[in-house]
Amino acid sequence: MSRTIAIVEDDADQRDNYAHALKSQGYAVHKYSTRQAALQGFEKNLPDLAILDIMLGDEMDGGFDLCRDLRQRSPHMPIIFLTARDSDIDRVSGLRLDAWDYITKPVNLQFLAVRVSSLFRIASMLQTDAEQPSAFVLGDLELDQNTMSVSWKGRVLNLTLTEFWLIEALARHPGHVKTYEVLMQTTRQSYVEKNTINGYVRRIRKKFKEVDADFSMIQTVFGVGYRWKPD
Repeated sequence: MSRTIAIVEDDADQRDNYAHALKSQGYAVHKYSTRQAALQGFEKNLPDLAILDIMLGDEMDGGFDLCRDLRQRSPHMPIIFLTARDSDIDRVSGLRLDAWDYITKPVNLQFLAVRVSSLFRIASMLQTDAEQPSAFVLGDLELDQNTMSVSWKGRVLNLTLTEFWLIEALARHPGHVKTYEVLMQTTRQSYVEKNTINGYVRRIRKKFKEVDADFSMIQTVFGVGYRWKPD
C-alpha cells in the first residue's frame, strides 16, 4: 500500500507542483487549501506524513495550529513545514512544535522528494523500535516509548518529543559519548547546529532539576557532545 502524504498549502500552483512531484515517486497525496479542510480530512484518515505551509489564507499561523492538532492525534507522524517564512523565530517555533523539518520556499522538488523518503525511513526505524519492549528503567530514570514519557525518581517530566529522543539516545548507553553529529541525527531534523543541541540539553537539565535539584546525570564532553553518567 502506498504511503499517504497530506499537503496543506493555500497556493494552488505550488500545491499541485508538490503533489505531482510526490505522486511521481509513488506516494498517494491528499491536497488541502485551508486548515479547516485539512482537519475535516484528518477526521476521516490520518496521513503517514504531512507537509504544512504556515500561512493558510487569512490565518497567519494556521500551519502552527494544525501541527499542534496533528501532534495530539499522532505523536510520531513526520511533519514538514514548507513555508516562505524564513525567520529564526518561526523556524524555532516550528521545531519546538516537534516538526521533523522546516524548509523554506522556493524548494527544489527533487530535494523535497528525497527529504520525504528520508523521513519515512526514520519513521520505519521508530516503528521497529516501538515493537521492542517499551519500558526502560535505568536507576531513577524510567522511559516509556509507548507514551513517550520520562520519569525521574517517580515524577513525570514535561518533555517535548525531541527532548524524549535525546534522553533516550543518551540513557540507552550510559557512559558512551554521543557526539553532536549523532545527536543532530537523533532530533530527526535537517536544520540542527551544535548550539541547537546545547539549547535542548540546557532545557532538559532544567526540567530534571525542577524535580531534583541535585540532578547531574547528563555530562558534557567539551567539544564532542554529551553522555549519560555511568553507574
